[in-house]
Amino acid sequence: MPEIYHALSRGVDKRKIFMDDRDRFRFIHDLFEFNDIAPAENLSYHLREPSIAVRQRYDSVDVRQQNINRPPRKLLVNILAFCLMPNHYHLLLQSLVENGVPLFMKKLNGGYVQYFNKKHERTGTLFERKYKSVLVDSQAHFIHLPYYIHLNALDLVAPEWRQRKIENLDKAINFLNTYR
Repeated sequence: MPEIYHALSRGVDKRKIFMDDRDRFRFIHDLFEFNDIAPAENLSYHLREPSIAVRQRYDSVDVRQQNINRPPRKLLVNILAFCLMPNHYHLLLQSLVENGVPLFMKKLNGGYVQYFNKKHERTGTLFERKYKSVLVDSQAHFIHLPYYIHLNALDLVAPEWRQRKIENLDKAINFLNTYR
């Protein structure tokens, strides 16, 4: 059975790595784009705000037709769960090829840093270290992790959840139901 890892990265000095929805959408796009053995195409064109004419042209394009000429993808990993927080992210990854997780994480973090630095007119490292990964080595660990990853967002409104205490359950449930 392919190995499963809990992978995460945090901003250097605990800085925000997602400043707005556009950053979050770009990262989610990168989860797709960099999950391929083949190198990713240059994605810097996504940084520019398209003109009205270009937006109208794209609005009229059938999204299903956009990848007709794209060669078949050979995935590096299955993404089983993820959560984006303001200053870090969590992924639950199943490797599909040898060294799939390290290769995917290198492409993902490197590509996102290039995007982030260009968009926010900055240089240097964005992440604390390359990334952290923990091998999921038991069934109990595997069963627990998706809950942990998806509940991680509660840190923003009810950090006491980690001690199995939630002061306002309705608020916590509503927050989780609306957290993108």
